Parts: sequence; structure tokens; C-alpha cells
Amino acid sequence: MVIYGRNGVREAIRSGLPIQKIFVARGASLPRDLEKLIRAARVPTKHVSREKLDSLTGTTNHQGIAAVISPVEFEEPHVILRKAVENRGVVVILDHVEDPQNLGSIIRTAEVLGADGVVIPKDRSATVTETVVKASAGAVFHIPIARVANIRNVMRDFKEMGGWVAAVEVGGENIYNFQPPFPLALVLGSEGRGVSKSVLKDSDFVVSIPMKGKVNSLNVSAAAAIAIFMAMMRKEEKL
Repeated sequence: MVIYGRNGVREAIRSGLPIQKIFVARGASLPRDLEKLIRAARVPTKHVSREKLDSLTGTTNHQGIAAVISPVEFEEPHVILRKAVENRGVVVILDHVEDPQNLGSIIRTAEVLGADGVVIPKDRSATVTETVVKASAGAVFHIPIARVANIRNVMRDFKEMGGWVAAVEVGGENIYNFQPPFPLALVLGSEGRGVSKSVLKDSDFVVSIPMKGKVNSLNVSAAAAIAIFMAMMRKEEKL
């Protein structure tokens, strides 16, 4: 896998991932901390033309640096669920989010706010690619991610372990008033269809973000940011 961008490469090095080689555009001025990380990690580094880097990454938005790494390893879902149960924490389950930018942004939010992991389906869903790594600012290297055949099975397993499931969808309880039990799984749906009916049926709660403006919908990554923040805030209140 080729990742690019200063944050993505920086976090890949910090996470200890096996990096095969780093490519830097000739004349590029890298942040001093990133240069120190590269030297300390003793990663083979090659300076190339910007045209070569454009071709390698498939974009001109690489910030002058790219790295070839082994693919991100997915975690077993039961490991994430068990961790959330032990921490009385929060798991994020995505119901067929197909846009890689949205997936990356959600993973970034989940990692920054302290969620215990992210679960994505194998089919009809974005997976962890170079674009997702970039959109997550390298957060994919710091939070467990599981890729599963059926998210409803994960929801069932989580509930059997003592967890609760809340779907974020229109028509539910105002999320600002929601007092969730923990451990908690937050389910967010696809960009066009939202949370599927079968997943809603299997959820313990349905919560909604109230819309006060003239635009009556939110991007799924924005909705995820609000939902994860609210859940983590409620968790802090109960400590």
C-alpha cells in the first residue's frame, strides 16, 4: 500500500508499521519533526521528481512525501468488542459507508475522541485504502478496525456480551437528551440510504440529531462526529 501526506507518513512511522521505503519530492521542505522520525526509524528514503511522486500516489496532493507500507491489518471483531466491554466504552459500527473520505474522517474522529474501535462490513463499503489513510490523518494506524461479513452478527454478539446498540437515524430520540448505557455501539448508515431497516430493528435505541437550519441533513462523517462526541461526553459524566 502507498500512503502519502505528512500526517499519514508521520503516524505510520509512530505506529511502528513496517515501512519498506519513503519517497520524498526533490526540493520538498518537510517539517523538522518528520525528518527526525524518518532518520530515527532508519527507513530507506529516496528523493524523486514531483512527477514521479504524482504517478506513484495518483494525486498531486501528496505534500511532497509518500511511503510504501504493508497493508493495514484488520482486528478480530471480538477483540474490539471485549475491549469496549472492559472499558465500558464505545464502538463505532458503520452500515455500508461507501465514500472513502467519509470513512477516513469517521475513523479519525473515533480515534481522537477515544472510541475503542471501528467495525465496517466487507461488502458495499469503503475499505482502508491510501485515500482513507490520508483522510484519517493516519488515525487508521492507532485504532483497531474490524472488517466483517455481517454487522448484525457483531451487534448480536456485543449485546450478548452486555453491550447496547444505538442507531443514529431520523425519527429517533433527540440525541442531546439521550442518556446511553455503556458499553455502547453507535451505528451510522450509508450516505444515501442511512441505517438499514434490519439494523434498526436489531438496535436497542434509535437517536436523531435535531435539525434547526434550512438544510435538513448532515454528511455521515459530521453526524458521526456529533454522535461520538455526545457518547463520550455522557461516558465522562458517569465516571
